[in-house]
Amino acid sequence: MLNLYYYSGACSLAPHLALEWIGTPYVTTRVKLGDPEYLAINPAGAVPALDTGEGWILTQAGAVLHYLARRYPEARLGADSSLREQAELDRWSHFLTGDLHPAFFPLFAPQRYTISQDKAALEDVKAAAQALAAKKLDLLDEHLSGKDHVLGSRRTILDAYVLPMFRWARTMLPDGLKGHPNCGGLLQRLEADPLAQKVMADEGIS
Repeated sequence: MLNLYYYSGACSLAPHLALEWIGTPYVTTRVKLGDPEYLAINPAGAVPALDTGEGWILTQAGAVLHYLARRYPEARLGADSSLREQAELDRWSHFLTGDLHPAFFPLFAPQRYTISQDKAALEDVKAAAQALAAKKLDLLDEHLSGKDHVLGSRRTILDAYVLPMFRWARTMLPDGLKGHPNCGGLLQRLEADPLAQKVMADEGIS
């Protein structure tokens, strides 16, 4: 059986939701970041990690999401057979992994982005990260104009992927998502999903 290793509210929330959408049996294991037992599973120490039930473990949120979409094509969480939709899914998956997600890293651990221990320096790091995250959200918000989902009219792994990041933005940016109404609208729709509510309740977040 699939076993998802997660940390509450982290990017592992995305594959957690995808598993619920798929409807296949699975279990979850909540981890403590830095725990030696988890480091033995994923030496990088990050979440998520997915025990595939086939004798190997997959890490990296984007890779886990793509794997689930391909393993369970009947759930229709991946791209269709057209080259363009496959390219668009890859494009936005890479954007989330390589642009939007990293923009939040300094907000969680500003001390990693400066050698100064001065409080003002740490606040400057956070302010720069907030500005960068907002700029990345500008691009996604424009793309979402007139769309119900990241890929258009159908939900995919991309919608699961934005859920944790939009939640971070709402709480960690000075204006939340007020300046990004399309992102905010998608977040509202996602959080209204009963399966998303189940996942968040399971993780102890609201």
